[in-house]
Amino acid sequence: MQTYLVGGAVRDMLLGVPVTDRDWVVVGATPQELIDAGYLPVGRDFPVFLHPQTKEEHALARTERKTAPGYHGFAFRAAPDVTLEQDLSRRDLTINAMARDGAGRVIDPFGGQRDLAARCLRHVSPAFAEDPVRILRLARLAARFAEFEVAEETMTLARQMVASGDVDALVPERVWQELSRGLMEERPSRMFEVLRQCGALARLLPEVDRLFGVPQRADYHPEVDTGVHLMLVLDMSAQLAASLPVRFACLGHDLGKGSTPAADLPRHVGHEQRSVALVRALSARLRVPTECRELAEVVAREHGNVHRSGEFGAAALVRLFERCDAFRKPARFDEVLLACECDARGRAGLAEVPYPQRPRLRDAQVAAIAVNTEEVARDAESRGMTGPAIGAAVHEARVRVVAGLPGPHPDPLPPAGEGAKTFTPSPAGGRGRG
Repeated sequence: MQTYLVGGAVRDMLLGVPVTDRDWVVVGATPQELIDAGYLPVGRDFPVFLHPQTKEEHALARTERKTAPGYHGFAFRAAPDVTLEQDLSRRDLTINAMARDGAGRVIDPFGGQRDLAARCLRHVSPAFAEDPVRILRLARLAARFAEFEVAEETMTLARQMVASGDVDALVPERVWQELSRGLMEERPSRMFEVLRQCGALARLLPEVDRLFGVPQRADYHPEVDTGVHLMLVLDMSAQLAASLPVRFACLGHDLGKGSTPAADLPRHVGHEQRSVALVRALSARLRVPTECRELAEVVAREHGNVHRSGEFGAAALVRLFERCDAFRKPARFDEVLLACECDARGRAGLAEVPYPQRPRLRDAQVAAIAVNTEEVARDAESRGMTGPAIGAAVHEARVRVVAGLPGPHPDPLPPAGEGAKTFTPSPAGGRGRG
Protein backbone atom coordinates (compact mmCIF):
# COMPACT_ATOMS: atom_id res chain seq x y z
CA MET A 1 0.00 0.00 0.00
CA GLN A 2 1.42 3.40 -1.08
CA THR A 3 -0.01 6.85 -0.40
CA TYR A 4 0.47 9.91 -2.63
CA LEU A 5 -0.49 13.56 -2.29
CA VAL A 6 -2.35 14.47 -5.49
CA GLY A 7 -4.10 17.19 -7.43
CA GLY A 8 -4.36 20.83 -6.46
CA ALA A 9 -2.12 20.49 -3.41
CA VAL A 10 0.82 19.40 -5.57
CA ARG A 11 0.06 22.15 -8.08
CA ASP A 12 -0.03 24.82 -5.39
CA MET A 13 3.18 23.57 -3.77
CA LEU A 14 4.96 23.89 -7.11
CA LEU A 15 3.51 27.37 -7.61
CA GLY A 16 4.59 28.41 -4.13
CA VAL A 17 1.08 29.36 -3.02
CA PRO A 18 -0.58 28.29 0.25
CA VAL A 19 -2.08 24.80 0.22
CA THR A 20 -5.56 24.82 1.75
CA ASP A 21 -6.80 21.31 0.95
CA ARG A 22 -4.86 18.08 0.69
CA ASP A 23 -6.17 15.07 -1.20
CA TRP A 24 -4.48 11.69 -1.14
CA VAL A 25 -4.61 8.62 -3.33
CA VAL A 26 -3.91 5.15 -1.95
CA VAL A 27 -2.50 2.58 -4.39
CA GLY A 28 -2.45 -1.19 -3.80
CA ALA A 29 -5.04 -1.39 -1.03
CA THR A 30 -8.59 -2.62 -0.51
CA PRO A 31 -11.38 -0.83 1.38
CA GLN A 32 -11.19 -3.39 4.17
CA GLU A 33 -7.46 -2.81 4.64
CA LEU A 34 -8.07 0.92 5.13
CA ILE A 35 -10.94 0.26 7.54
CA ASP A 36 -8.75 -2.15 9.49
CA ALA A 37 -6.10 0.58 9.69
CA GLY A 38 -8.61 2.95 11.32
CA TYR A 39 -9.74 4.97 8.28
CA LEU A 40 -13.38 6.11 8.29
CA PRO A 41 -15.32 5.40 5.04
CA VAL A 42 -17.27 8.45 3.78
CA GLY A 43 -17.55 8.04 0.00
CA ARG A 44 -20.94 7.24 -1.47
CA ASP A 45 -20.04 6.75 -5.14
CA PHE A 46 -16.51 5.41 -4.75
CA PRO A 47 -14.18 4.48 -1.88
CA VAL A 48 -13.11 7.60 0.03
CA PHE A 49 -11.85 7.50 3.61
CA LEU A 50 -10.87 9.97 6.33
CA HIS A 51 -7.44 9.54 7.86
CA PRO A 52 -7.76 8.50 11.53
CA GLN A 53 -5.57 11.39 12.76
CA THR A 54 -5.53 14.19 10.15
CA LYS A 55 -9.11 13.60 8.90
CA GLU A 56 -7.85 14.38 5.38
CA GLU A 57 -9.51 12.54 2.51
CA HIS A 58 -7.83 9.44 1.12
CA ALA A 59 -9.30 7.79 -1.98
CA LEU A 60 -8.43 4.43 -3.43
CA ALA A 61 -6.83 4.70 -6.87
CA ARG A 62 -9.58 4.24 -9.41
CA THR A 63 -10.52 4.30 -13.06
CA GLU A 64 -13.79 5.49 -14.50
CA ARG A 65 -15.90 4.67 -17.53
CA LYS A 66 -18.68 6.72 -19.11
CA THR A 67 -21.97 4.81 -18.98
CA ALA A 68 -24.70 7.41 -19.59
CA PRO A 69 -25.21 11.09 -20.55
CA GLY A 70 -24.60 13.77 -17.94
CA TYR A 71 -21.97 14.03 -15.26
CA HIS A 72 -23.58 11.32 -13.10
CA GLY A 73 -23.20 8.66 -15.78
CA PHE A 74 -19.92 7.05 -14.70
CA ALA A 75 -18.88 3.61 -13.50
CA PHE A 76 -15.88 3.57 -11.17
CA ARG A 77 -13.45 0.76 -10.53
CA ALA A 78 -11.21 0.84 -7.46
CA ALA A 79 -8.92 -2.16 -6.97
CA PRO A 80 -5.38 -2.89 -5.73
CA ASP A 81 -4.14 -3.31 -9.31
CA VAL A 82 -5.16 0.21 -10.41
CA THR A 83 -1.96 2.22 -10.88
CA LEU A 84 -1.22 5.79 -9.88
CA GLU A 85 -0.88 6.80 -13.53
CA GLN A 86 -4.29 5.32 -14.34
CA ASP A 87 -5.80 7.32 -11.50
CA LEU A 88 -4.09 10.55 -12.62
CA SER A 89 -5.17 10.02 -16.22
CA ARG A 90 -8.85 10.52 -15.35
CA ARG A 91 -8.25 14.03 -13.96
CA ASP A 92 -9.27 17.19 -15.77
CA LEU A 93 -6.16 19.32 -16.37
CA THR A 94 -2.48 18.46 -16.55
CA ILE A 95 -1.65 20.85 -13.72
CA ASN A 96 -4.05 18.83 -11.52
CA ALA A 97 -2.75 15.43 -12.66
CA MET A 98 0.44 15.29 -10.60
CA ALA A 99 1.32 13.40 -7.44
CA ARG A 100 3.98 13.62 -4.74
CA ASP A 101 5.33 10.62 -2.86
CA GLY A 102 6.52 10.41 0.72
CA ALA A 103 10.08 11.32 -0.28
CA GLY A 104 8.93 14.54 -1.95
CA ARG A 105 9.36 13.29 -5.52
CA VAL A 106 6.82 14.63 -8.04
CA ILE A 107 5.17 12.10 -10.35
CA ASP A 108 4.09 13.96 -13.49
CA PRO A 109 3.10 11.61 -16.35
CA PHE A 110 1.12 14.23 -18.35
CA GLY A 111 3.33 17.32 -18.39
CA GLY A 112 1.77 19.27 -15.57
CA GLN A 113 5.05 20.96 -14.61
CA ARG A 114 5.60 21.97 -18.22
CA ASP A 115 2.17 23.60 -18.36
CA LEU A 116 2.70 25.32 -15.01
CA ALA A 117 5.85 26.91 -16.39
CA ALA A 118 4.04 27.87 -19.61
CA ARG A 119 1.02 29.18 -17.65
CA CYS A 120 -1.28 26.93 -19.63
CA LEU A 121 -4.57 25.21 -18.74
CA ARG A 122 -4.64 22.01 -20.82
CA HIS A 123 -6.85 18.93 -20.57
CA VAL A 124 -5.21 15.58 -19.78
CA SER A 125 -7.04 13.45 -22.33
CA PRO A 126 -10.17 13.31 -24.52
CA ALA A 127 -11.96 11.98 -21.43
CA PHE A 128 -12.28 15.64 -20.43
CA ALA A 129 -15.32 15.74 -22.74
CA GLU A 130 -17.14 13.10 -20.71
CA ASP A 131 -17.89 15.44 -17.80
CA PRO A 132 -19.45 18.89 -18.48
CA VAL A 133 -18.58 20.04 -14.95
CA ARG A 134 -15.00 20.24 -16.20
CA ILE A 135 -15.90 23.28 -18.33
CA LEU A 136 -16.99 25.07 -15.17
CA ARG A 137 -13.85 24.00 -13.31
CA LEU A 138 -11.70 25.13 -16.23
CA ALA A 139 -13.35 28.56 -16.13
CA ARG A 140 -13.01 28.76 -12.35
CA LEU A 141 -9.32 27.94 -12.47
CA ALA A 142 -8.87 30.62 -15.13
CA ALA A 143 -10.33 33.07 -12.60
CA ARG A 144 -7.95 31.83 -9.88
CA PHE A 145 -4.84 31.79 -12.06
CA ALA A 146 -5.59 34.85 -14.13
CA GLU A 147 -2.25 34.81 -15.92
CA PHE A 148 -2.88 31.30 -17.31
CA GLU A 149 -4.26 30.87 -20.82
CA VAL A 150 -6.52 28.02 -21.94
CA ALA A 151 -4.82 25.78 -24.51
CA GLU A 152 -6.44 26.11 -27.92
CA GLU A 153 -7.11 22.39 -28.14
CA THR A 154 -8.83 22.51 -24.75
CA MET A 155 -11.00 25.43 -25.81
CA THR A 156 -11.88 23.59 -29.02
CA LEU A 157 -12.94 20.56 -27.00
CA ALA A 158 -15.02 22.73 -24.68
CA ARG A 159 -16.79 24.29 -27.68
CA GLN A 160 -17.58 20.83 -29.01
CA MET A 161 -19.04 19.85 -25.64
CA VAL A 162 -21.29 22.92 -25.66
CA ALA A 163 -22.38 22.31 -29.25
CA SER A 164 -23.32 18.73 -28.42
CA GLY A 165 -25.53 19.89 -25.54
CA ASP A 166 -23.43 18.42 -22.74
CA VAL A 167 -23.65 21.53 -20.55
CA ASP A 168 -27.44 21.28 -20.65
CA ALA A 169 -27.15 18.18 -18.45
CA LEU A 170 -25.68 20.17 -15.56
CA VAL A 171 -27.95 20.38 -12.53
CA PRO A 172 -28.53 23.80 -10.91
CA GLU A 173 -26.79 22.96 -7.65
CA ARG A 174 -23.55 22.06 -9.43
CA VAL A 175 -23.65 25.17 -11.61
CA TRP A 176 -24.13 27.36 -8.53
CA GLN A 177 -21.39 25.53 -6.64
CA GLU A 178 -18.81 26.27 -9.33
CA LEU A 179 -20.16 29.74 -10.11
CA SER A 180 -20.02 30.80 -6.47
CA ARG A 181 -16.47 29.53 -6.12
CA GLY A 182 -15.44 31.31 -9.30
CA LEU A 183 -16.96 34.57 -8.10
CA MET A 184 -14.69 34.36 -5.05
CA GLU A 185 -11.50 33.94 -7.08
CA GLU A 186 -8.81 36.54 -7.73
CA ARG A 187 -10.25 37.73 -11.07
CA PRO A 188 -13.86 36.61 -11.52
CA SER A 189 -14.11 38.14 -14.99
CA ARG A 190 -11.85 35.41 -16.37
CA MET A 191 -14.42 32.75 -15.48
CA PHE A 192 -17.05 34.50 -17.57
CA GLU A 193 -14.54 35.19 -20.33
CA VAL A 194 -13.75 31.48 -20.68
CA LEU A 195 -17.41 30.45 -20.48
CA ARG A 196 -18.25 33.00 -23.15
CA GLN A 197 -15.41 31.92 -25.42
CA CYS A 198 -16.62 28.33 -25.50
CA GLY A 199 -20.31 29.25 -25.74
CA ALA A 200 -21.26 27.90 -22.31
CA LEU A 201 -22.22 31.31 -20.90
CA ALA A 202 -25.14 31.63 -23.33
CA ARG A 203 -26.43 28.23 -22.22
CA LEU A 204 -25.88 28.57 -18.48
CA LEU A 205 -26.29 32.32 -17.85
CA PRO A 206 -28.03 33.81 -20.90
CA GLU A 207 -28.96 36.90 -18.84
CA VAL A 208 -25.25 37.70 -18.47
CA ASP A 209 -24.28 36.73 -22.00
CA ARG A 210 -26.85 39.16 -23.46
CA LEU A 211 -25.08 42.14 -21.86
CA PHE A 212 -22.06 41.96 -24.15
CA GLY A 213 -22.35 44.37 -27.05
CA VAL A 214 -25.13 46.39 -25.38
CA PRO A 215 -24.15 50.11 -25.39
CA GLN A 216 -24.43 52.52 -22.48
CA ARG A 217 -24.06 56.28 -22.21
CA ALA A 218 -20.36 57.06 -22.60
CA ASP A 219 -20.56 60.05 -20.21
CA TYR A 220 -21.41 57.67 -17.36
CA HIS A 221 -19.70 54.57 -18.73
CA PRO A 222 -16.42 55.27 -20.53
CA GLU A 223 -16.17 51.55 -21.32
CA VAL A 224 -19.59 51.81 -23.10
CA ASP A 225 -20.18 48.04 -23.44
CA THR A 226 -22.44 46.76 -20.64
CA GLY A 227 -20.77 43.34 -20.56
CA VAL A 228 -17.33 44.91 -20.28
CA HIS A 229 -18.63 47.09 -17.44
CA LEU A 230 -19.94 44.03 -15.60
CA MET A 231 -16.54 42.35 -15.82
CA LEU A 232 -14.86 45.47 -14.40
CA VAL A 233 -17.40 45.51 -11.55
CA LEU A 234 -16.77 41.87 -10.69
CA ASP A 235 -13.03 42.38 -10.65
CA MET A 236 -13.49 45.45 -8.45
CA SER A 237 -15.51 43.31 -6.02
CA ALA A 238 -12.51 40.98 -5.77
CA GLN A 239 -10.13 43.91 -5.34
CA LEU A 240 -12.26 45.16 -2.44
CA ALA A 241 -12.43 41.64 -0.90
CA ALA A 242 -16.23 41.57 -1.07
CA SER A 243 -18.28 38.68 0.29
CA LEU A 244 -20.08 36.20 -1.96
CA PRO A 245 -23.48 37.95 -1.55
CA VAL A 246 -21.91 41.25 -2.63
CA ARG A 247 -20.23 39.64 -5.62
CA PHE A 248 -23.48 37.98 -6.68
CA ALA A 249 -25.24 41.33 -6.32
CA CYS A 250 -22.59 42.84 -8.58
CA LEU A 251 -23.27 40.09 -11.11
CA GLY A 252 -26.99 40.85 -11.16
CA HIS A 253 -27.13 44.62 -10.79
CA ASP A 254 -27.45 45.47 -14.51
CA LEU A 255 -29.07 42.35 -15.97
CA GLY A 256 -32.05 44.39 -17.13
CA LYS A 257 -29.91 46.29 -19.62
CA GLY A 258 -29.79 43.18 -21.76
CA SER A 259 -33.52 43.56 -22.46
CA THR A 260 -33.65 47.32 -23.03
CA PRO A 261 -35.73 48.13 -26.15
CA ALA A 262 -33.63 49.52 -29.00
CA ALA A 263 -35.53 52.82 -28.80
CA ASP A 264 -34.31 53.34 -25.22
CA LEU A 265 -30.62 52.75 -25.96
CA PRO A 266 -28.21 53.82 -24.65
CA ARG A 267 -30.18 55.27 -21.69
CA HIS A 268 -31.71 52.02 -20.34
CA VAL A 269 -34.81 53.59 -18.85
CA GLY A 270 -36.37 51.30 -16.24
CA HIS A 271 -33.57 48.74 -16.29
CA GLU A 272 -33.59 48.51 -12.50
CA GLN A 273 -36.96 46.75 -12.25
CA ARG A 274 -36.10 44.48 -15.16
CA SER A 275 -32.87 43.61 -13.36
CA VAL A 276 -34.80 42.71 -10.20
CA ALA A 277 -37.03 40.33 -12.14
CA LEU A 278 -34.07 38.70 -13.88
CA VAL A 279 -32.13 38.32 -10.62
CA ARG A 280 -35.15 36.66 -9.08
CA ALA A 281 -35.56 34.26 -12.00
CA LEU A 282 -31.84 33.45 -12.16
CA SER A 283 -31.74 32.83 -8.41
CA ALA A 284 -34.70 30.48 -8.61
CA ARG A 285 -33.22 28.58 -11.55
CA LEU A 286 -29.82 28.03 -9.89
CA ARG A 287 -31.25 27.73 -6.35
CA VAL A 288 -29.11 30.59 -5.14
CA PRO A 289 -29.04 31.01 -1.35
CA THR A 290 -31.60 33.46 0.04
CA GLU A 291 -28.93 35.78 1.46
CA CYS A 292 -27.39 36.25 -1.99
CA ARG A 293 -30.71 36.65 -3.79
CA GLU A 294 -32.15 39.21 -1.39
CA LEU A 295 -29.06 41.41 -1.46
CA ALA A 296 -28.90 41.21 -5.25
CA GLU A 297 -32.53 42.29 -5.58
CA VAL A 298 -31.98 45.35 -3.36
CA VAL A 299 -28.84 46.35 -5.24
CA ALA A 300 -30.49 45.86 -8.64
CA ARG A 301 -33.40 48.08 -7.60
CA GLU A 302 -31.54 50.80 -5.69
CA HIS A 303 -27.99 51.16 -7.05
CA GLY A 304 -28.89 54.18 -9.17
CA ASN A 305 -30.50 55.87 -6.18
CA VAL A 306 -27.43 55.19 -4.04
CA HIS A 307 -25.21 56.73 -6.73
CA ARG A 308 -27.40 59.88 -6.83
CA SER A 309 -27.91 60.11 -3.07
CA GLY A 310 -25.61 63.14 -2.77
CA GLU A 311 -28.46 65.16 -4.26
CA PHE A 312 -31.13 63.77 -1.93
CA GLY A 313 -32.89 65.63 0.82
CA ALA A 314 -33.13 64.11 4.29
CA ALA A 315 -36.59 62.65 3.64
CA ALA A 316 -35.43 60.98 0.44
CA LEU A 317 -32.45 59.50 2.28
CA VAL A 318 -34.68 58.05 4.99
CA ARG A 319 -37.03 56.60 2.37
CA LEU A 320 -33.99 55.00 0.70
CA PHE A 321 -33.02 53.45 4.04
CA GLU A 322 -36.57 52.16 4.51
CA ARG A 323 -36.72 50.60 1.06
CA CYS A 324 -33.39 48.88 1.74
CA ASP A 325 -34.54 47.73 5.21
CA ALA A 326 -31.42 49.46 6.51
CA PHE A 327 -32.76 49.96 10.03
CA ARG A 328 -33.53 46.29 10.65
CA LYS A 329 -30.56 44.97 8.65
CA PRO A 330 -27.73 47.49 8.99
CA ALA A 331 -24.99 45.00 8.10
CA ARG A 332 -26.77 44.10 4.86
CA PHE A 333 -27.10 47.78 3.97
CA ASP A 334 -23.34 48.13 4.31
CA GLU A 335 -23.06 45.31 1.75
CA VAL A 336 -25.48 47.22 -0.51
CA LEU A 337 -23.15 50.22 -0.31
CA LEU A 338 -20.09 48.09 -1.06
CA ALA A 339 -21.77 46.61 -4.14
CA CYS A 340 -22.65 50.11 -5.30
CA GLU A 341 -19.04 51.21 -4.82
CA CYS A 342 -17.93 48.26 -6.95
CA ASP A 343 -20.39 49.39 -9.63
CA ALA A 344 -19.19 52.99 -9.53
CA ARG A 345 -15.49 52.13 -9.60
CA GLY A 346 -15.91 49.27 -12.08
CA ARG A 347 -15.67 51.64 -15.03
CA ALA A 348 -12.83 52.41 -17.41
CA GLY A 349 -10.43 54.87 -15.80
CA LEU A 350 -12.43 55.23 -12.57
CA ALA A 351 -11.05 52.39 -10.46
CA GLU A 352 -9.22 54.74 -8.10
CA VAL A 353 -11.88 57.48 -7.90
CA PRO A 354 -13.31 57.82 -4.37
CA TYR A 355 -16.93 56.91 -3.75
CA PRO A 356 -18.18 59.42 -1.13
CA GLN A 357 -21.74 58.07 -1.19
CA ARG A 358 -20.73 55.08 0.90
CA PRO A 359 -19.36 56.89 4.01
CA ARG A 360 -22.05 59.60 3.78
CA LEU A 361 -24.91 57.12 3.66
CA ARG A 362 -23.35 55.01 6.39
CA ASP A 363 -23.10 58.06 8.68
CA ALA A 364 -26.70 59.04 7.95
CA GLN A 365 -27.87 55.48 8.56
CA VAL A 366 -26.07 55.32 11.92
CA ALA A 367 -27.62 58.64 12.98
CA ALA A 368 -31.10 57.52 11.97
CA ILE A 369 -30.73 54.18 13.76
CA ALA A 370 -29.77 56.05 16.94
CA VAL A 371 -33.22 57.65 17.13
CA ASN A 372 -35.02 56.33 20.21
CA THR A 373 -38.05 54.92 18.42
CA GLU A 374 -39.72 53.70 21.62
CA GLU A 375 -39.63 57.22 23.04
CA VAL A 376 -41.00 58.67 19.80
CA ALA A 377 -43.79 56.06 19.78
CA ARG A 378 -44.75 56.81 23.40
CA ASP A 379 -44.92 60.51 22.64
CA ALA A 380 -47.04 59.85 19.57
CA GLU A 381 -49.42 57.64 21.55
CA SER A 382 -49.75 60.34 24.22
CA ARG A 383 -51.01 62.64 21.46
CA GLY A 384 -53.62 60.11 20.39
CA MET A 385 -51.78 58.64 17.39
CA THR A 386 -52.17 54.99 16.43
CA GLY A 387 -50.90 52.52 13.84
CA PRO A 388 -49.52 54.15 10.67
CA ALA A 389 -49.48 57.58 12.32
CA ILE A 390 -46.94 56.32 14.87
CA GLY A 391 -44.81 54.93 12.05
CA ALA A 392 -44.97 58.31 10.33
CA ALA A 393 -43.83 60.01 13.53
CA VAL A 394 -40.81 57.69 13.73
CA HIS A 395 -40.06 58.41 10.08
CA GLU A 396 -40.19 62.18 10.66
CA ALA A 397 -37.96 61.89 13.74
CA ARG A 398 -35.35 60.13 11.63
CA VAL A 399 -35.68 62.76 8.89
CA ARG A 400 -35.01 65.53 11.42
CA VAL A 401 -31.87 63.79 12.66
CA VAL A 402 -30.54 63.21 9.14
CA ALA A 403 -31.36 66.79 8.16
CA GLY A 404 -29.11 67.98 10.98
CA LEU A 405 -26.05 66.20 9.58
CA PRO A 406 -23.41 68.07 7.57
CA GLY A 407 -23.97 67.96 3.84
CA PRO A 408 -26.48 69.12 1.22
CA HIS A 409 -30.17 68.54 1.89
CA PRO A 410 -31.96 70.37 -0.93
CA ASP A 411 -35.63 71.36 -0.81
CA PRO A 412 -38.26 70.82 -1.96
CA LEU A 413 -37.97 67.12 -1.25
CA PRO A 414 -39.30 64.57 -3.76
CA PRO A 415 -42.67 63.09 -2.80
CA ALA A 416 -42.76 59.70 -1.10
CA GLY A 417 -42.46 56.80 -3.50
CA GLU A 418 -40.46 58.65 -6.14
CA GLY A 419 -37.17 58.92 -4.28
CA ALA A 420 -34.25 59.80 -6.49
CA LYS A 421 -36.08 59.54 -9.76
CA THR A 422 -36.97 63.25 -9.75
CA PHE A 423 -33.31 64.24 -9.74
CA THR A 424 -31.18 64.71 -12.85
CA PRO A 425 -27.60 63.78 -11.92
CA SER A 426 -24.53 65.60 -13.07
CA PRO A 427 -22.39 63.46 -15.38
CA ALA A 428 -19.18 64.80 -13.83
CA GLY A 429 -16.71 61.95 -13.59
CA GLY A 430 -19.25 59.47 -14.91
CA ARG A 431 -20.56 58.86 -11.39
CA GLY A 432 -24.25 59.42 -11.81
CA ARG A 433 -26.08 56.44 -13.21
CA GLY A 434 -25.85 52.71 -12.62
